[in-house]
Amino acid sequence: MSSSTISALPGSAAASTAIALYARATEGFEARLLRSRAVLADAFGADGNSLLQSSSLGAEDMVITALIAELGLPVTVATLDTGRLHGETLALLAQIESRYGIKVEIFKPVNEQVVQFVRKRGENAMYESLALRKECCAIRKLEPLSRMLAGRSAWITGLRREQSANRAEVPFSEPDGQGRTKLNPLAEWSWADVWHFIETHQVPYNALHDQFMPSIGCAPCTRAIAVGEDFRAGRWWWEDENAKECGLHQAKSNEELKKSGVQA
Repeated sequence: MSSSTISALPGSAAASTAIALYARATEGFEARLLRSRAVLADAFGADGNSLLQSSSLGAEDMVITALIAELGLPVTVATLDTGRLHGETLALLAQIESRYGIKVEIFKPVNEQVVQFVRKRGENAMYESLALRKECCAIRKLEPLSRMLAGRSAWITGLRREQSANRAEVPFSEPDGQGRTKLNPLAEWSWADVWHFIETHQVPYNALHDQFMPSIGCAPCTRAIAVGEDFRAGRWWWEDENAKECGLHQAKSNEELKKSGVQA
């Protein structure tokens, strides 16, 4: 079984929470945690107030927000509200503010673009073709992301090498193709590491993780996975495995973005 599949722990078949199912201390965790803290602290020292965390509000990003608060870094935390998120995802916004005193900045798609797309293609056009799904992602995610990152020299994500074959070589730091640095402080963490930190630091998390949804996106594009399935099997499950990216983490030049209708 590959490292990007989710498996049940012995005796955990009746586990009622993601913490009970996944959290466990593994060898080298403290060293990985120290390296992640150093990535964040060093990045803030270099980029200061231009540094932003782009949070999906998933388990990894909640860990990063907790680390930012723990280190006392005044890093901007922002998220995309696509208009199709689960209520459980949106509920985390108030929890973050209550727990850490951080008000998450919210970026939404241009309403007129959404209205026109739905009127022309339908509410659930993403199921009809890969092209339409990517068009929906471009409107609801890529365009708002371009506004979120405007004026920033660096941004932080929750990408991990274990998440999928497409992310197996994720480094701690990389260029994003648009003149910015993308930081991935949890690059070397395992899924067990993520949940061990959530458990030991009492980090708020999306209640849908307790329903076997390790990777959570828009409601129409996310389902629960079965034991042994790939980590991202519940995302765009009707598509070919190699297509399972929305474009947020695929480096593109400014020219490529302009061709797709997104302004850098």
